[in-house]
Amino acid sequence: MTDPLRRATAADVGDILRLIRELAAYEREPDAVHATVDSLTATLFGPTPSAEALVAEVDGEVVGLALFFTNFSTWTGRAGLYLEDLYVAPHARGTGLGKALLQRLARIAVGRGCARLEWSVLDWNQPAIDFYRSLGAKAMSEWTVHRLDGAALERFAK
Repeated sequence: MTDPLRRATAADVGDILRLIRELAAYEREPDAVHATVDSLTATLFGPTPSAEALVAEVDGEVVGLALFFTNFSTWTGRAGLYLEDLYVAPHARGTGLGKALLQRLARIAVGRGCARLEWSVLDWNQPAIDFYRSLGAKAMSEWTVHRLDGAALERFAK
């Protein structure tokens, strides 16, 4: 059997954007995606990529995505990986692709000497929470994500 997982290439950017849009719709934010093929191409495959992606492909169709980037822990003094998006198209769920993508990402983290693999999950997404717990992941309940973006970021930067 052929391994359905592989590193994304620039040729996958259209499919990556499609999956990001599907994820945004699932997360009840269908109009929040401002990424474009050009911006993703630059981010993932430009001269200084700031993120990476794995894709799952079945019968020639890209049906899964793990998009991630390097972060850093001052406490451990080591890099980590942050999983920005993990998504499997609805018709491909239940096949083990989500677990396989996450496990491949864990192998990458271990291979790079990373101290941790982290991600966020919406508090209402119980299927995802249950899935992550079944893998041994633990919620970081004492931490709250904060964000500056848009006009607030612009104002604060001035």
